[in-house]
Amino acid sequence: MPLLPTLSTTFIVISAILVAIGWTLIARGKPKAHKKVMIAAAISALTFFIIYLSRTIFVGNTSFGGPDDIKIYYTIFLIFHIILATTGAVFGLVTLTLAFKRNIAKHRKIGPVTSIIWFFTASTGVVVYLLLYILYDGGETTSMIKAILGF
Repeated sequence: MPLLPTLSTTFIVISAILVAIGWTLIARGKPKAHKKVMIAAAISALTFFIIYLSRTIFVGNTSFGGPDDIKIYYTIFLIFHIILATTGAVFGLVTLTLAFKRNIAKHRKIGPVTSIIWFFTASTGVVVYLLLYILYDGGETTSMIKAILGF
């Protein structure tokens, strides 16, 4: 298993699990525990992003190495995942900001939506990981620096 993709995927799964725990805690009327767990979920998601971004810049992204006849389906799925991840990140930042500013009424409205988006983001991220590194051999990997600067 490739180390960095496995590590980053692990952090995104941990963040989704923590979001689920946080959701349960707030439903049980434990706001202090909810806050701690959701901060841990945000830190886990940020750790994922730092690993992913660092790998993308310095090592590169791996292209799909599976059969050509399913590559188009993988690409469509990947685009869906990227849109979800971007939407989830924006919603996550807004939801956290509302919570830290103590705008609890709006936080309560957007929080469940953010959580659902995040669960789908984490799930589709795991599928992308499985398709790229477990089910099929990865394709070519080229770093952003090498692609941009040519070395």
